Amino acid sequence: MARILAFDYGTKRIGIAVTDPLQLIATGLDTIHPKDIVDYLKKYMLHEQVEAFVLGDPKQMDGTPSESAQHVKGFSTILKKNFPGIPQHWIDERFTSKMAHQTIMQSGLKKTDRRDKERVDTISATIILQYFMEQHRL
Repeated sequence: MARILAFDYGTKRIGIAVTDPLQLIATGLDTIHPKDIVDYLKKYMLHEQVEAFVLGDPKQMDGTPSESAQHVKGFSTILKKNFPGIPQHWIDERFTSKMAHQTIMQSGLKKTDRRDKERVDTISATIILQYFMEQHRL
């Protein structure tokens, strides 16, 4: 089986998570600047098969798109243009950043390590990927 990549898109950083080849476990992979994401993915996909992309769908509490939704849609377009054969799935990302912060707080990391925004983005992407995997288990 191929891997699935998930993204927590931000204008400063994109958190990336990945499944194992059997698609049983979601793991944080990296945090990349948006301008570097296409090159990063091309290099990654030289060594790993990727079956699908999962994108966090930013919504407000009432379910309407948040202000950042337009940026994620633009990112989706870039992915479609550069990787046309890879399907995209969208997962509601409300509360993922808050859950990522809680996970970090409970992890026992030092205060300076808990403030690492890249870590939050990667954990958020992992949570998005876990949601996707739970919804698509047979």
